[in-house]
Amino acid sequence: MANKLDPMDLKQIITLHLDGVSNRKIGSTLGISRNTVNIYMKLFTASDYSFIELLCFDNAALSELFSSHTTIDVERQNELMLYFEGVNKARNHPGFTFLYHYQQYVQLAEDPYSYTQFLEHYRRKYAKAKGSMKLEHEAGKEMFIDFAGKKLHIVDKETGEIIPVEVFVAILPNSQYTYVEACLSQKRRDLIACCTGALNFYGGVPKAIVSDNLKSAVTRASKYEAEINRTFKDFARHYNCVINPARSYAPQDKALVENAVHLTYQRIYYPLREMTFFSLEDLNREIRKLLINYNNLLFKRKEASRIELFQSVERQYLKPLPSSSYELKDYRKAKVQKMGYVYFSPDKSYYSVPYRYIGKETCIHYTKDMIEVYFYQERIALHQRNLTKGSYITNTTHLSSTHKFYSDWNPEFFKKKAAPHGAYVLRCIERILTSHDYPEIGYKRAMGVIQLHKAYGSERLNNACKRALEGEASSYQHIKNILKNNMDKASLFYQDLEQSKAHIPVHPNIRGASAYK
Repeated sequence: MANKLDPMDLKQIITLHLDGVSNRKIGSTLGISRNTVNIYMKLFTASDYSFIELLCFDNAALSELFSSHTTIDVERQNELMLYFEGVNKARNHPGFTFLYHYQQYVQLAEDPYSYTQFLEHYRRKYAKAKGSMKLEHEAGKEMFIDFAGKKLHIVDKETGEIIPVEVFVAILPNSQYTYVEACLSQKRRDLIACCTGALNFYGGVPKAIVSDNLKSAVTRASKYEAEINRTFKDFARHYNCVINPARSYAPQDKALVENAVHLTYQRIYYPLREMTFFSLEDLNREIRKLLINYNNLLFKRKEASRIELFQSVERQYLKPLPSSSYELKDYRKAKVQKMGYVYFSPDKSYYSVPYRYIGKETCIHYTKDMIEVYFYQERIALHQRNLTKGSYITNTTHLSSTHKFYSDWNPEFFKKKAAPHGAYVLRCIERILTSHDYPEIGYKRAMGVIQLHKAYGSERLNNACKRALEGEASSYQHIKNILKNNMDKASLFYQDLEQSKAHIPVHPNIRGASAYK
């Protein structure tokens, strides 16, 4: 709870101080905590005015100077509010007592509240949660998001170019707890990153995200049924919430976030106006500092600050964050080939799917680590992404009995098959495998070459491959023709002739005649 001091209270503090009364005595006299009096005395002393001059200020001016910030210890209160969430869950258990939980709290807390304050804070928190405080928006129901119309800027260190950057604003309407982040664009990737940052900032997930009709969020705007961007919808599914775009031409749907944008201009943009930033990281670091003060500001009625309302009321209604952050997905269409694989064009690789989908059109959803194959919104295959070009990634349960034989087909498989038939056969197979962009074609031709040994034997096949390599024509059909026309034997004949010439003895007279010449 924030300490509610109106200007008359402030003037009473100043008057008693001028009368020589101690801070402790001022607090007990006015019914204000000593810490609150100490804080205001420091503020008075640090101001540019004397105590006498401050007494001459009218109420509005004095309120503007000193009463706009919460005086509560936010970290201390946050610790207590988190503890209360566990206490409240045990409330209906037989034997429950506040004293038992208070004793536990004292052992855990660094700077515990007194038992009286402990009970008072608990009653205030759960009185609000039960609806005794009139609130326009249901706690934990929505998060409003928008991009500010005006941009901030960063400077390129190398060129000095001024680069405009977008500013994303999110707000929980019940507590009006606000999140602000700068990003390079309003594109899908940046929108998703900013929404992730907002949910991590809040430490939980609302039931719905209410967006303006941003191009990166909404594919087709409509007053009644907008068409949500597929990636944004997938993001919402990951975080167990829904996307609810604001209606076109219905400004009341987004009034709260537009007001937050206006306040962002005042409380974030204006203090940054004379600063220069060379990176988004530096800019966002400064924004986060200003955001602390922004959320600590009291509302005009001085009931509480945004962070107090969030901690005491709204946070408990948010759903928990998932164990992992959302990974941005991209999409590709692919037809299932006859062998039961889809071709993934970005990596030029192949992934198996259940054989019953052969011939069907599918959609591949992929991240940097995973490949998912969908058929009419149903996921039919999931694989770890393999970045090796031309690779076949297989789940053997996907293949029919007639296809399972082919699941081992890869370059190493064919090299092992070729090696026993001779070095030239192996070289031919290696050349065939590397000469085709589409691996299945190379695999079939390689298998055809190896199978020729059944009809002609390994020795003839090896010699035929040697002749094919010499002629730079190591195809299946060429090797088959060499064997069919006995051209491998002709090469053997000439090879034997050359070898026999090397061993024919030369007649002495012929040698002498040569020498004479």
